[in-house]
Amino acid sequence: MRPAWGGAGHAGEAELMDSDALSRLTPWLADHIAGFQGPVTVEKFASGQSNPTFRLTTPGADYVLRRKPPGQLLKSAHAVDREFRVQKALADTDVPVARVLALCDDDSILGAMFYVMEHVPGRVILDPSLPGATPDQRGAHMAEMNRILAAIHEVDLAACGLSDYGPPGDFYARQLGRWTKQYRASETGALPEMDRLILWLESNLPEEDGQRCLVHGDYRIDNLLFAPEAPEIRAVLDWELSTLGHPFADLAGVIMQWQLPPGEEGRGLAGLDRAALGLPDDAAFLASYFDRRGIDPPDSFGFYLAFAFFRMAAILQGVKKRALDGSASNPEKGRRLGAFVPRFAELGLEAADAR
Repeated sequence: MRPAWGGAGHAGEAELMDSDALSRLTPWLADHIAGFQGPVTVEKFASGQSNPTFRLTTPGADYVLRRKPPGQLLKSAHAVDREFRVQKALADTDVPVARVLALCDDDSILGAMFYVMEHVPGRVILDPSLPGATPDQRGAHMAEMNRILAAIHEVDLAACGLSDYGPPGDFYARQLGRWTKQYRASETGALPEMDRLILWLESNLPEEDGQRCLVHGDYRIDNLLFAPEAPEIRAVLDWELSTLGHPFADLAGVIMQWQLPPGEEGRGLAGLDRAALGLPDDAAFLASYFDRRGIDPPDSFGFYLAFAFFRMAAILQGVKKRALDGSASNPEKGRRLGAFVPRFAELGLEAADAR
């Protein structure tokens, strides 16, 4: 377990900007954040692979800054303005989020759009097997993860001003088209498994069932900030991929992550004795979610899981492309994550075959 946002960056990553950029940021912060007082020091977190993330330390308070990465970006990617909007909208709901403070769309300050939010003390858990925890503690953390996922999907969109946060209808068709386009734009070589998975998904799109809600887009344990000493989620992090869509996309994302190898690299549960560890199996987690929301499970979960693997493969391909182009927040990590793309495509095909 690490501090919020995964801990500070490695040597060479700690500087957000040169002294001239810092001299522009400091007065902007003073003008836009109530109670801000300098001086400010900036430290880059090792996580935040898509949108570089920084801790701002001042004599009075600590803040977190999220900005778009440098370089040529894919259209609609790295939407920090959407992150800002959704977290602001959720401030008074049952979904815990960090309080956002200010959004800057003036590129003359840092060279790209950014926003600032409060720093929330807590734990980011990178390994879902929760090493060192007791079985009861593991079960409590997973129950809390399940509870908050259901809360996200039960948000009253009209009441919090998010009714227009995504287009209506055809969620999976739109998402498949979007991520296929993103994947093609960042391809670095032929991958037959990915081509076969895309074709299968195109041929097996589920019928519309009327479910439309807020979806996080990357809901997993390492995007949740837990209280320092309790299985309580203090903030859901990283809303870049959030939209209005089908709730099973988030649910399948959780199950997808657990199919990966255990440890901080794969961050999965494959091959572990979950019962002995106090962790729910896939079926139990799904059943608990459906029970919380009072809805029926689908006839088959295969499409949703296959789609989750496909989308993550497309995301990691974009990370790899940015690393090769030299525009990734952490190029070494980007290349390492990119090596998983073929395996995600294979697992997507396995999910399709197991439908």
